[in-house]
Amino acid sequence: MLMRGLNRWLKVGIVPGFSPPVETPRPAWTATGIRFYSAGIVTIREQTLVAVKPDGVQRRLVGEIIQRFEKRGFQLMGLKLVQPTRDVLLKHYHDLQEKPFYSALIQYMSSGPIVVMVWEGCDVVRISRMMVGDTDPALAQPGTVRGDLCVHISRNAIHASDSVEVAKKEISLWFHSTELTEWESCTLKNIYNV
Repeated sequence: MLMRGLNRWLKVGIVPGFSPPVETPRPAWTATGIRFYSAGIVTIREQTLVAVKPDGVQRRLVGEIIQRFEKRGFQLMGLKLVQPTRDVLLKHYHDLQEKPFYSALIQYMSSGPIVVMVWEGCDVVRISRMMVGDTDPALAQPGTVRGDLCVHISRNAIHASDSVEVAKKEISLWFHSTELTEWESCTLKNIYNV
């Protein structure tokens, strides 16, 4: 019953009549990834993988991209600069292997270092995709990373996971669990009203 009612109220952010245990002074994550706060406010813990591609690194866009995610209120959980191996790229882009541009994509992505990051926040996967913009920068809205910073589809500067399930796979491909830092930001109450 609680989960059915919870599912209905997740978009609103408040669960009527829910009162978490008093002895929990800090927000607590549950096994389902739902965080309950003393005021009955609920948030969904999501993580997503964001990667600044070789053209973005070469053009020195890393700082601006990080700044956009931080200003949005997302929390950085992991970050590294890597020279991707062909094996990792083949796994990462396995769903595109039948596309005519696949080999050029693998060659391009291995042409220089990339910055891979894990971001966490409420609805971070969907919102990150909106922030990144259309794959083709010519179709991307102004205000998005690709709409503001990119010109051609083959050099679109950034990748973001397209679903929670894909994000989990991509994060485990690029990061070992020990490379991710669990921490609680003091700004949570200013972003999520907790």
